[in-house]
Amino acid sequence: MELEELMKKIAEKYLEIDKKSGELFLFSVLVEEVGELAEAIRKKEISSIEEELTDVAFVVLCISNLFGINIEKKIFEKYIVNDPSKRWDLPEYPIK
Repeated sequence: MELEELMKKIAEKYLEIDKKSGELFLFSVLVEEVGELAEAIRKKEISSIEEELTDVAFVVLCISNLFGINIEKKIFEKYIVNDPSKRWDLPEYPIK
């Protein structure tokens, strides 16, 4: 399934609920899920990382739908077309 199709399915199922909940509620859910992801990464629990990444991605897609943002297009433009990695100060690897 392509991201655009997934976003449409999420919108069909959740957009009305998300409109009622509002952007601040969704943002607070996103912050909570990012915190849970951080904890899973700290513990190096792969199954928890997978679960929390899924939750973070889902909430990001819900927020994108709420604001009518085509996140697939924006990610492609920002990270594939413009490739900001050339401007990043990357740490030395391996990180200790």
